[in-house]
Amino acid sequence: MTPVPTIPPPHPDPRAPSFKLPPGSCDTHCHIFGPGERYPYVPERPYTPPDAPLEMFRALHDRLGVERAVIVNATPHGRDNRVVTDAIAQSGGRYKGIANVDDSFGERELRDLLEAGIEGCRFTFLPRLGQMPDMSAFDRIVERIAGFGWHVDLYLPATLIQEFRPRLMSLPVPYVLDHMGVVDASQGLDQPGFVALMDLVRDDEKCWVKVTCPERISRGGPPFHDVAPFGRALVELAPDRVLWGTDWPHPNVPVMPDDGDLVDLVPLYAPDPALRQKLLVDNPARLFRFDD
Repeated sequence: MTPVPTIPPPHPDPRAPSFKLPPGSCDTHCHIFGPGERYPYVPERPYTPPDAPLEMFRALHDRLGVERAVIVNATPHGRDNRVVTDAIAQSGGRYKGIANVDDSFGERELRDLLEAGIEGCRFTFLPRLGQMPDMSAFDRIVERIAGFGWHVDLYLPATLIQEFRPRLMSLPVPYVLDHMGVVDASQGLDQPGFVALMDLVRDDEKCWVKVTCPERISRGGPPFHDVAPFGRALVELAPDRVLWGTDWPHPNVPVMPDDGDLVDLVPLYAPDPALRQKLLVDNPARLFRFDD
């Protein structure tokens, strides 16, 4: 049996950013890992994360000036969503979540997640994180959640968008594409994958995009300024359907970022304060149904 690799922990002391996030700002893509003795990691996980529990999560957001968060259940916790729902229950309405589900989840289990603050479910299309989704099961799950007001969160590389475009366009629910399609910043704005991403965002009003994970996209390294043109292009194309987040604690990244750098990219993505308000506050409040 192949040993499960352990990944590095997040930056131990991220700096306070120079850019001040506006009130109500939301980190729409972040994770909590463990502690493992309370929230076990599944045996079939592709990697083992160091614990990054709720206390660390809160401290990071306090330093950055983040007031709201959407916690995405990550692969190591499998289909056990308690690490997310327990955090939501302790947040005083400041957190929502994205669950991992499969075809075994029936109406009652899905409704329980809805009542616990879950606003969508995630599917990963990356071979390194496991098999591609069973698309017949995907269709059945989407059909079950359609009446809940949920969306589907898709970790789908931009290189696959053209292949999946017809299916995405026909979805009965909104969908969110993670991490700007994890394009390669060195290939420029006219690379086929990014063009396909932009075309999909333009053509389908159900399509949202997370302007996240510059550390995965950059080829120039910190502070990841080579990613700014991609984020800005998406923000300007669809200002009402873009979201921002940190991806803390940054599992499986080529270089561990300082989260202060990630916040300081925001005014490069959205120089106009009105666009920043949409990106950071208004759009997540609408999609994730935060109660104002």
